[in-house]
Amino acid sequence: MTEVEWLACADPTPMLQFLKGKASDRKLRLFCCGCCRSIWHLIPDTRSRSAVNTVERFVDGQATVDEFRGAEELALQAEEESNGAEAETMTETGSAAVSYAFQTMNIHTVQHVVEFAYSEFACPATMRGLNRSAIDTRADEERKRQACIFRDIFDNPFHTMSVDPSWLTSTVAALAEGIYQEHAFDRMPILADALQDAGCDNADILNHCRGESPHVRGCWVVDLLLGKA
Repeated sequence: MTEVEWLACADPTPMLQFLKGKASDRKLRLFCCGCCRSIWHLIPDTRSRSAVNTVERFVDGQATVDEFRGAEELALQAEEESNGAEAETMTETGSAAVSYAFQTMNIHTVQHVVEFAYSEFACPATMRGLNRSAIDTRADEERKRQACIFRDIFDNPFHTMSVDPSWLTSTVAALAEGIYQEHAFDRMPILADALQDAGCDNADILNHCRGESPHVRGCWVVDLLLGKA
């Protein structure tokens, strides 16, 4: 894969293959969570939603193994109950995507999450009133969004990014921590302004903060500022 292909890729799968053996368990789990949050409105079960929150806490050492396994059990219950349930009340593939976020991280596991989240747009509850063309369009749009989420978490592998310690002012640090903990990604442009005020002139960092692509927990800029890998 070339840099041009990476930046233009509309499917996370080739990028996932390209990073095989190089991506951390934490980043992969957060990508799984990002895919689930992208279809949050299609995951109504509170057990599944709570499970995603637990995975995000677990990767940062803020949830115990027992909490992790307990959340996994509840997520599996939600998935089992969604099998064959009424389309109006349950969405099966969304619950399945959440369940896979608990499994051992590898390319195949992550691919399952991607496919379950993507296929949620072909479920009866989602496709009602739409023709096949419209359904395919919505599904393709979600796959493109997944690719953007992947690039949000995994920075351009063809460039090495670093932070000048002088940029880490109290304002920048507080903004980055708040964005991370509160999922407050609407503050990313404010973070860009604070970085620029601190002397940051890295176009990749500033443009990423100000861009229109989605941001999720694990965003490479926020992680870089917080020293997370």
